[in-house]
Amino acid sequence: MTVLDFKLASRGCDDCPIRHRAVCARCNADELAELERIKYYRSFEAGQTVVWAGDQMDFVASVVSGIASLSQTMEDGRTQMVGLLLPSDFVGRPGRGIAAFDVTATTDLVMCCFRKAPFEELIRSTPHISQRLLEMTLDELDAAREWMLLLGRKTAREKIASLLAIIARRNTMQSDLSGLRQVHFVLPLTREAMADYLGLTLETVSRQMSALKKDGVIVLDGMRQITVPDFDRLMDETGDDTDGAILS
Repeated sequence: MTVLDFKLASRGCDDCPIRHRAVCARCNADELAELERIKYYRSFEAGQTVVWAGDQMDFVASVVSGIASLSQTMEDGRTQMVGLLLPSDFVGRPGRGIAAFDVTATTDLVMCCFRKAPFEELIRSTPHISQRLLEMTLDELDAAREWMLLLGRKTAREKIASLLAIIARRNTMQSDLSGLRQVHFVLPLTREAMADYLGLTLETVSRQMSALKKDGVIVLDGMRQITVPDFDRLMDETGDDTDGAILS
């Protein structure tokens, strides 16, 4: 056991940074105690594979810190990133023993894992967990539909702005940042990963990031440190109206 793993193993649910957003958000003290009994932490270095598509998956998990990518490999060997897992996101599917996608640590990653069989039993016996899991699944479905719009209809500039807005919200743990003058966060993706995820070339991503910087929409400190001076202005660049629909 590494020093990090030892520190993680001694962490309780009360001081967990995702406690009020993860699958355990609605749990009472007794339910948390049951989760404590079946949980364990796993840490991965950036670039390390968590699970390969088609592998047996004997656990489910919540992302505690870091970011992971979901990707699919086609028959000709091409790989497409199809999703990102951010802190509090759920990994794995109860009732499904085989991983549907490759899961790879995009940054250094910590996951709170639960043994699958006991977790599935908790779902059946604990309404708070099953209800929260349903809510998260529906949120994931909404996000997938929004991403279909982003990939299919938005310009390159709108795609970049939309991704930055999503990451800013999750980094600040808020879904609504409207009216907030300044937001600061660390971009967890390389330009190459952004290009892969958005269906753009690396050159296009670099060009659009530079354009957003030149226009004062974002401030870059190095490659990863980003400040948004006015979040509403960033949202204007996403092509969405205030109700979440695409602007004509």
